[in-house]
Amino acid sequence: MSMRTHWEGDAFDPECPTRIVLDRVGDKWTVLIVDVLDGGPKRFNEIRLAIGGITPKVLTSTLRSLVADGLVDREVFAEVPPRVEYSLTDLGRSLQEPVAALRRWAEANVAAITGNRDRHAEAGQADRA
Repeated sequence: MSMRTHWEGDAFDPECPTRIVLDRVGDKWTVLIVDVLDGGPKRFNEIRLAIGGITPKVLTSTLRSLVADGLVDREVFAEVPPRVEYSLTDLGRSLQEPVAALRRWAEANVAAITGNRDRHAEAGQADRA
């Protein structure tokens, strides 16, 4: 298996794997998990409760993907019962600033966007009348 030390992607090329990365980092659950883990290691239920609205199945799947992508580390402690903690890797920490900026932008602009959607839907209703 070869490991690339440096490779530049082209997100506008439909064959480029950069699009897989964009799908991962653009996922709402990824954004929220990275933001939650910025506060330090967390257990599964701590993450689930901090996010709210995520099902255990989706959280498990997203965490597995983040671990596979090298953004999150999963550490199992040899205790009874076993304790598992998730934390950001160096690569995951490098994603935290852009993710936090995106979350802040969404929070600051949600009223404008939902208002625009409502006006657009009302205009569509008027056009059909």
